[in-house]
Amino acid sequence: MIKLKYDRGFSRRKFLADAARGVLSTGVLMPLWKAMANTGDVAKAYPDELLSLEVFTKGKVKAGDEINADNVEHVKDLLAPITYEQILNHGRRLKVAPTTTDVMRMSPWEYIEATLRNSGKAKFDERGNVVAPDGRPWIGGNPFPDPKTAVELFAAQTLSWGRHDASFYSFKEYDVDPEGNVLFNYEGGWCEMSPVARVSMDPKPYWPGHEDKLRYQGVFFTKPNNLRGTSFLSVWPYDHSTFPDLLGYVKEFRRVRQFPTDQRFEPLVPGSTLYLSDAWAAGDPLYTWGNYNIVGRGPFLAGVSGGWNSEHPNWEHTTHGGPKGNNFWDMTVELIPEAIIVEAEPVKFPRAPVSKKRVWFDARNQVVVGMVSYDRKGQAFRSFDGCYALYDDGKGKKVMDGAHPYWSWGCVHASDIQTGRVTRLEQVRQIEDTHFSGANNPGWYDAYLTQAALTHLGAA
Repeated sequence: MIKLKYDRGFSRRKFLADAARGVLSTGVLMPLWKAMANTGDVAKAYPDELLSLEVFTKGKVKAGDEINADNVEHVKDLLAPITYEQILNHGRRLKVAPTTTDVMRMSPWEYIEATLRNSGKAKFDERGNVVAPDGRPWIGGNPFPDPKTAVELFAAQTLSWGRHDASFYSFKEYDVDPEGNVLFNYEGGWCEMSPVARVSMDPKPYWPGHEDKLRYQGVFFTKPNNLRGTSFLSVWPYDHSTFPDLLGYVKEFRRVRQFPTDQRFEPLVPGSTLYLSDAWAAGDPLYTWGNYNIVGRGPFLAGVSGGWNSEHPNWEHTTHGGPKGNNFWDMTVELIPEAIIVEAEPVKFPRAPVSKKRVWFDARNQVVVGMVSYDRKGQAFRSFDGCYALYDDGKGKKVMDGAHPYWSWGCVHASDIQTGRVTRLEQVRQIEDTHFSGANNPGWYDAYLTQAALTHLGAA
């Protein structure tokens, strides 16, 4: 029998002691950011119990196992409540992978390099906007890699959703009813481009003439035929308190019109349980939410590394669970040594159907790994969870983003636990013959992110 230097409760006592002192200091054996900056690896910051699910559960669940209704009680405290409910009562299963410790596999390479290069330079100005030392917009990478507050965590997430200067996701969406029927099946593209904080695309760090914008973001649909050409464009000001402009091409009227921008708790298309507000768990400007608080820290199970299905030529995923095997993606999770749990309330949405959201951030890279929102009565309402990946399977298959493998999300669940409806999204290699997933293509602005682009997509 191997005697552990640090017993199973050592980490828990550390997290509780920090909470009692009102401080956030990531890492257990040493500061997490110091370990990552020095070695590019997180292992030295955590004891064995937080780096191995087998050690944490005393052998009850380990890498290579499947979490299902028979053994989920052993990991209940490591799961978001809606995920636990889905496993226990709705046939959801999760495959377990070893914990990733190499930092360079957990975000785009250039984003990580910029984070290291610009560490310590970010601050909030008098309006609460994240700025560089000279007071201009942020210059790239995570502005708060060693976060001390809940606002710092959410600010970094809101500044750069996909962590690329530009991203295009070809996607398929499946909307499943409580009986397991796929009622709606959509295909389309989602594009986002950052004119500031650029680390890959020239010019860097700002696109001249666009420095007052945080992002351009568009989405369009190619299927089903009755929605083909429907498209939306959201233009975000850099000011963290200001709502974006929302434009859309309305197929019935064959024109672009402006939509109310604060109605962010409604689906864009029929049948979907995904709201604009849900995007990356930070789909609204930073200060349209408030009362940000860190409410917990500890290990967590989530999809960090297994989101790419390299075996399918179009990257499509397989499903299981529910009455007809359609409810959930086959998904791989791993033990995250430390997740930071943040709650926030929608302060600028008087008619919001949610009272708060609870979001889990992976302390290693501050990526969102889970979200649960609560209704006005405080009951669990909806969840948002998915799986990321470095698109390199280690067996010779890889997707390149310039000089390095592509990093992105692979699949997502948006679940309404009160109605039993589930929306599944997956990033696929391509839609039709013209729309391909990838990163950092400057031509996407003209193709997807202007009013002229909306009209062109609508006529296609």
